[in-house]
Amino acid sequence: MVKVITYGTFDLFHEGHYRLLQRAKQLGDYLIVGVTTEEYDQTRGKLNVVDPLMTRIENVKKTGFADEVIIEEAAGQKFRDIQKYQIDIFTVGSDWVGCFDYLNEYCKVVYLERTKNISSTMLREKNRHIQRLGVIGTGRIAGRMIPEIKCVSGIEAQGVYNPHIKSAQRFAETWEINCYKDLETLYDEVDSVYIASPHHTHYGYIKSALAHGKHVLCEKPMVLERTQAEELFQIAKERNLILFEGIKTAYCPGFERLLGIACSGAIGSVKSVDACFTKLEDADQRELTDLEYGGSFTELGSYCMLPIIKLLGTGYETVDFHTVKGGNGLDILTKAQFQYENAVATATCGLGVKSEGQLVIAGTKGYILVSAPWWKTNYFEIRHENPDEVERFSDRFLGDGLRYEVGVFLSMINGSRRDEFKLTRGDSIALAGVMEKFLKENRGKN
Repeated sequence: MVKVITYGTFDLFHEGHYRLLQRAKQLGDYLIVGVTTEEYDQTRGKLNVVDPLMTRIENVKKTGFADEVIIEEAAGQKFRDIQKYQIDIFTVGSDWVGCFDYLNEYCKVVYLERTKNISSTMLREKNRHIQRLGVIGTGRIAGRMIPEIKCVSGIEAQGVYNPHIKSAQRFAETWEINCYKDLETLYDEVDSVYIASPHHTHYGYIKSALAHGKHVLCEKPMVLERTQAEELFQIAKERNLILFEGIKTAYCPGFERLLGIACSGAIGSVKSVDACFTKLEDADQRELTDLEYGGSFTELGSYCMLPIIKLLGTGYETVDFHTVKGGNGLDILTKAQFQYENAVATATCGLGVKSEGQLVIAGTKGYILVSAPWWKTNYFEIRHENPDEVERFSDRFLGDGLRYEVGVFLSMINGSRRDEFKLTRGDSIALAGVMEKFLKENRGKN
């Protein structure tokens, strides 16, 4: 008898799950299916699981493919189960290719091709719907987003569009999703879109997606003009759609905790915020070759302005820019200095100049220090006049952190507004306004 084992959350059971179990069963004579607990899903970064464990187990049983169902509760259990049940073949979906090669020492490992077109009707409990997400753009951030999406239950990457079709085809083959040659076809087959195209194309893509009734998650900076942000948010409101700017720091648990502590009075009244984010980018990358919309501030300014806007508000009196430019005229270092009525702030961004990337929040009773990479906010300290008086805080930051923004995006689509405060419409409009001012002063944009 050939024994096969596979594992999964199997939340919001759909056709992709059904086909995976069907093909797993075909690999041998006896199929064991491990269904993960909510607690284990949380530890491994799986967000937004909807169905309770017993419902998910029953849905697996209803397929008729599982000869035995077990519960997966902890890391390392797969190895123990393979030995315990004398497994011949371990199998999972191909989106996990390479992750379980180490198990080849104990049994055969088979990666099954994933189902590209997800049906949300099979064995659906309470008529819940899986969000089919279309990706616009195939750059590096889009490649980091796809594996993060699979960590959020209730949403699937359906396919990708890029006007450069060969790039879209390569991306689709890599991530085993559909490739769309035109936007109309993509809009016909998705419920929402993720925009990861060059900055200056965001406005057009967002407006087009909203016009087709699609929710939108857009990379930062969402748009480069204040009036564009105001217009798009108004369209989304009128059509009852979610428009969402993807600044991942805003949604990670540690940053939310940091803001709460900073505003709690623990360091007194906040009087200064200094945020720095620099990296040594390759000179041939878009960020340092796009003479109109590249440079350090358009690329990294959204991150550095985020804690300033969240802690001191959008009502700054002035903002001034000081730049160092490279040979092609793009800024390789920019300091944006904000003056408030009772506070000051600095956002320092660099692409080609390296500095200590930390966040310092200064108050009348002490200060908060978040060391680099502060934009992941997994550890910070409260320090006081007495150098021995230090409070330390830590939180998990899983993967690339994009799963947190996807989780909030999905929750808002499903009707929950409890996380809307993390990055409000007003925040995004203010950020766009600063970007607009920078481009006018440094690139002559009208």
